[in-house]
Amino acid sequence: MNGTVSRRRTAFRTTLASLTATALLAGCGAEVEPSGSGVQKVTVNRCGEPVEYTTPRRTVVYEGGSADKMFALGLTEHVHGYVMPPANPPVTESPWAAEYAKVKFLSDDLLNRELLVEARADFVVAGWNSGLSDKRGTSPEILDGLGIQSFMHAESCFNYPNHPERHAPFDGLYNDLERLGQIFGVQQRAATVVADMKRRVEAVRAQAPSTRTPVFLYDSGTDQPFTAGRQVPPNDIISFAGGRNIFADLDGRWTQVGWEAVVQARPEVIIILDYQDQPAAQKIKFLKTSPKTKNLPAVVNDRFFILDYNEGISSPRNVDGLEKFAAYLRDLRS
Repeated sequence: MNGTVSRRRTAFRTTLASLTATALLAGCGAEVEPSGSGVQKVTVNRCGEPVEYTTPRRTVVYEGGSADKMFALGLTEHVHGYVMPPANPPVTESPWAAEYAKVKFLSDDLLNRELLVEARADFVVAGWNSGLSDKRGTSPEILDGLGIQSFMHAESCFNYPNHPERHAPFDGLYNDLERLGQIFGVQQRAATVVADMKRRVEAVRAQAPSTRTPVFLYDSGTDQPFTAGRQVPPNDIISFAGGRNIFADLDGRWTQVGWEAVVQARPEVIIILDYQDQPAAQKIKFLKTSPKTKNLPAVVNDRFFILDYNEGISSPRNVDGLEKFAAYLRDLRS
């Protein structure tokens, strides 16, 4: 093919694609500013703060939930690498294992500024007070100063300083996918993914019984347990499936409580959050042998449900966890 003609056709296709992406973004209500290089700029909320994003090319994702959101939207080519602390299960067990294999493993430690600078990241996806933190020099403000764009999971925004934003956990998940769709110009794909998730969730809710089973989520801890308040996905998983989170009144995310409160609530089912470095079997053994917990109805009746770590943190896999837990509750009643 003639080289000049080929270049003209390529330029035409690039321009057409850029115009199409701009039209899609404008149609979704995002503020779009096309740049001279063909890279899009779009204003999207980061928690409660409007932020202008330039289409990222070297994204670093922290933990499985962040990676899975990118992979679910078909954005693997925009992901440079991932940081996966020891609590996360092996990525080979993920539904997106093939996508993980296409990007770099950067660290099994906590996210830090030096790692992001060394990776030449232009975008990072994480949660507030999780991967993004003042203590480790990875707050959005610090990263902005380094020219590294940041995106926070909406379910972590309720206590983000100066720009808080509240979402029910599953609504936060949908919000994340839609906002990432705007940032990367794949709104239609995001809308399709979210619509499918909502369809699956509503199918579960339609089968949920009116009588609510009291449920305790056991994250970790022996002297005092860590559990799920109403700001994290397990609260919605329990509620949508037909249970009642015994700590749904706690306006927090992952939080410490006393064993006395657990005993008083008499949970009939215990969800065990399964960490890679704190396996479920170890936690169940503790609950069965501790004088504080061995007489709980759930323990006496051996009613333990294992929730995968990445089904419990904000992730597209929350819906998988919901479907599995709902099936578990239905089996108990049959």
